[in-house]
Amino acid sequence: MEALEAISKRCSIRKFEDRAVPRDMIEKLVQAGSKAPSARAIQPWEFVAVTDREVLLELGRIAETGAFIREAACCIAVFCRGTKYYLEDGSAATENILLAAAAMGLGACWVAGDKKPYAQEVAGLLSVPDSMKLVSLIPVGWPAETGSGVRRRDLSEILHWEKY
Repeated sequence: MEALEAISKRCSIRKFEDRAVPRDMIEKLVQAGSKAPSARAIQPWEFVAVTDREVLLELGRIAETGAFIREAACCIAVFCRGTKYYLEDGSAATENILLAAAAMGLGACWVAGDKKPYAQEVAGLLSVPDSMKLVSLIPVGWPAETGSGVRRRDLSEILHWEKY
């Protein structure tokens, strides 16, 4: 799938089929995340791939806006060292994973992590050092829905040439 097609196809999926995502596909998703741009090429990210059903249930309980993590086959937690641009770097890695999932026919959704009250509890559950910051949780699985079909603003509404 071409990059522009994956970008157009990507949407937030919150319902998943009850079947596993092969380990090699999860590794490809994380590899895509690791290829994201990062300020000064620091690459501050670390990824925790969770497939254990009990841990997925607990993540879904902890993350108040991500209860659907319970249904996912996998959840990739994106953490970053506290560098100056950790949020930008971790967000770029997150978007790469979301686009790779769409390109591979998987469903995924960005669940916020940074500044959320549950961030430290998630880190503790996953045995992540206190020095790391949770940027996102990305539940991944085989989609059991087609997406919400969110209307996107027309280019004529958002593109300004030369000046606002």
